[in-house]
This record gives sequence, C-alpha cells and structure tokens, in this order.
Amino acid sequence: MTIIAGMGPETGSGVGVLLRGWRERRRLSQLQLALLADSSARHISFVENGRSRPSQEMVLRLAEHLDVPVRERNTLLLAAGYAPHYPEKQLDDPAMEALRSGMERLLASHDPYPALVVDGTFRVLAANRSLGVLLTGVAPHLLEPPLNAMRISLHPEGLAPRIVNLRQWRRHLLERMEQQVGLVRSEPLRALLDEVRAYPDPAGGAGEEAEEDVTALFPFALPLRIAHEGRVLSFLSTIATFNTPLDVTVSELAIEAFLPADAETVAFLQAAVGPER
Repeated sequence: MTIIAGMGPETGSGVGVLLRGWRERRRLSQLQLALLADSSARHISFVENGRSRPSQEMVLRLAEHLDVPVRERNTLLLAAGYAPHYPEKQLDDPAMEALRSGMERLLASHDPYPALVVDGTFRVLAANRSLGVLLTGVAPHLLEPPLNAMRISLHPEGLAPRIVNLRQWRRHLLERMEQQVGLVRSEPLRALLDEVRAYPDPAGGAGEEAEEDVTALFPFALPLRIAHEGRVLSFLSTIATFNTPLDVTVSELAIEAFLPADAETVAFLQAAVGPER
C-alpha cells in the first residue's frame, strides 16, 4: 500500500504537535520555518494542525532547521508513521571500533590532566588515568558502575566537600543540566536533575571562595577549584561533541577535558600521574 502525503482530515499521528513544540521552543514563526525549509507557511500550518502528513524528507528537513537532537528526530519520524532514520549502536558494537579507539587515544593523550567521556545522562563511559587522582575520598557507592559525573561532583559524599568554589560550580553544572533537559525529553535526565538539586550542603566542606576573588584570579573562564592534599588544584573545563552525528549514541557523547589553570596544578599532576607507561 502506498501512502501519499497531502491535505486531508487530521492524521492523529501527533507529529504536528511535536513539530509545533520544537518550533515554539526555537522561537520561530511558521513563516520563518517555511523560509528555512523551502516550504510555505500554509503547509507548515497544515502539518502542525494534522491536516497534512509530511513526507519523511520533510520531517528530517524541518528537524534539521529546528536543530532537533538526533534521538528526537527518530521520535518525530515514528510519530509521522515512518521508521527511525538514525541507528542507535552501543559503544561495544564492532561497528564502533574506530570511534572507541579514537576516543581512547584522545583520553590517553590528555594525561596527566583529567578527561572523560559522558553520555546524554552524564554517565561516565570512559576516562583517563588522571581522573582517578581527583576521585580520592569519594564514597565507594558513588564509584560503582554506572558512574555518573553529576553525582560524583555534587553529592555530599563526592567531590562537593572539596570543591572550593562549590556555589559557583554547582550553579554552572545545574545550568548545564537544565539546558540538556530543555533539548531532550528524557525522564532519566529530569530525575537526575531533581536528585542533584535536592542534595544538602556537604558538611565540613573546603570553604567557599568569594566570586569576585575567583574572577580576579581567573578572569577568562570559571575554574573548577578542588582542595587536594593541602593544595588547591585549578582546572578549566572544555567540552567536545561530534559534528553531524549519524547515530543516536554518538550524538549524545561529550568529551570533557580539564586543562590546568595554573602552574601549581601542572606541576602536581605531572609529578602525581607521570608519563604514560
């Protein structure tokens, strides 16, 4: 049976409602989206109202111009009655060998400075040797698989008591999670955000630096400042993602690398971790 897209009664597929939600989230009018997608405002209106069933190509085109995450693009296609376009392979799939090897080389090359790979719910999928230096004193239950970067960072039995500028860093991490929740409809991510928001202040913390003091020391970017063995280690965080991902898993990977923000941090990690053996 061949299905032809066109005007008609409401399809009930729900894709129009979803597309309208993404359009409103991106603060675009129907006319603006139509111009971007080489369509017409009338057709966009019919799609959103369920009077017209968009073709698979149109769904993908609209999703691209609305910057819809890859996982949600598959959701749009399913709602329109099409099969998912993007596969979702696990990292241990043989087809992911080149990706795994590349990430392992990248993590190892960043030693003696910490680096890790997280997924869309901030599960730690891989890390280099140097990350272990920072995890000293973290409660064992937080280090049981699956490790979660947000829990380890903000839990009162995790790194939180040792983060000198905890108030600033906590605000930064929560904003990052809120942005992620705004991009994807993920119940596990929403639950994680609610969980870490509810963590109590850690007892016996490292002390909170005044925001203006941190800004004076590091005027270029907010550092992560961790008390460690009688010294304060300072890092700048960088995050890398994959351009134009064609797989759901790959689209949600993020490689976070911590750069030393001062000479003391460089010297300590070079002595503590040493060269790769």
